[in-house]
Amino acid sequence: MTQRISAQDITGLVLAGGRGSRMGGVDKGLQNFQGLPLALHTLMRLSPQVGETMLNANRNLAAYEAFGAPVWPDTLSDHAGPLAGFLTGLERCETPYLLTVPCDTPWFPTDLAERMAQALNDASQTIAMASGLETDANGQTQLRTQPVFCLMPVSLLESLVRFTQGGGRKIDLWTAQHPTVLVPFNQAHDDPRAFANANTLAELQRLSS
Repeated sequence: MTQRISAQDITGLVLAGGRGSRMGGVDKGLQNFQGLPLALHTLMRLSPQVGETMLNANRNLAAYEAFGAPVWPDTLSDHAGPLAGFLTGLERCETPYLLTVPCDTPWFPTDLAERMAQALNDASQTIAMASGLETDANGQTQLRTQPVFCLMPVSLLESLVRFTQGGGRKIDLWTAQHPTVLVPFNQAHDDPRAFANANTLAELQRLSS
């Protein structure tokens, strides 16, 4: 029987290595959110859910190090996006599993890790990926895959190295190579804002209220 995944088996990785292009080039993870740097808010929301935490950042490293978790920059040199953070996380992870969370989605579920681990246990798949409720321009609410929210075993490092060395940069093209279970966060108690992300300062302000 496969051993159940516990919180202590998981390292949570906050992805804060982006360029912040749609925020005017500012360091998104250091922007104010309810009186805290956005990435610190994310780290504090994630920490109780997992055994270990770390951050992926590519500038202002001292500021991120002040949050109290290890900080690792991308090992890929071309600002390869979230997948570069995945690679860094898998290289540095010392637990059997890595859970990735972007820094710009501050209301992600407080039971994210638990439900992702449960789904991975039950489905006997390799990767668990979240899917959350989103409202489109017509006011229709539907589930949408959230590929940056992934729970994966560290044994996938070799696969990701091969994929990125071959020029691959899209999360879904890499995860499609492995059995993946989608984890829906659409229960009655789930916050409809759970996977709303802030690409601009105005969106961040709206999420703060």
